[in-house]
Amino acid sequence: MKNPWQEIALADYEAHMKLDSVMQLQAMNALMQGQFAEYPVRSAMVLGIAGGNGLEHAAKAGFERVYGVDINADYLRETARRYPELDGVLECLCVDLLTEADKLPKAGLAIANLLIEYIGYECFQAAIRQASPQYVSCIIQINPEDGWVSDSPYLHVFDGLEQVYHQIEEQALETALREIGYHRIKKREHSLPNGKKLVQLDFAAEA
Repeated sequence: MKNPWQEIALADYEAHMKLDSVMQLQAMNALMQGQFAEYPVRSAMVLGIAGGNGLEHAAKAGFERVYGVDINADYLRETARRYPELDGVLECLCVDLLTEADKLPKAGLAIANLLIEYIGYECFQAAIRQASPQYVSCIIQINPEDGWVSDSPYLHVFDGLEQVYHQIEEQALETALREIGYHRIKKREHSLPNGKKLVQLDFAAEA
């Protein structure tokens, strides 16, 4: 059975995410500028890269290698098309993190924005163990009681995601990363117009 993310058109996903009532595409782009600029590493991996939102900041940060990882091959093709300035730097990898984490290369920084919700703590631990980054930067979504997908004309595009969605809690994520040798070094919050909130949690490998 296909993962539901393989069935969602990138145009629908991005149209939903950038609605004035949602504003997640814009918020994550702003947060990613800091994620790419913060740490003294030469390689980065974006887990669940979708259409590459925020990669312009990676281009400015001067990475030698950026890995874009996603389960949807169409998303990856569009990401490569959108960022010709990263030719020779960006490597797109079609990987199912639920079953193929062992295919991930090593990277100095791992970025996982609104990704852990769709693979769960254990699969995320496996991905981080494999990539073995010095730093991990995550963005999770904190939801009010009205649901985890914001109301929009595109709402039903996401119906299949209920099969793979996990509600992620800040403390549980910290515990999961502590179990594999990472401690939290930063927290940042960003409120969204619909009452939801993005929380960025950054971690460093234990010395």
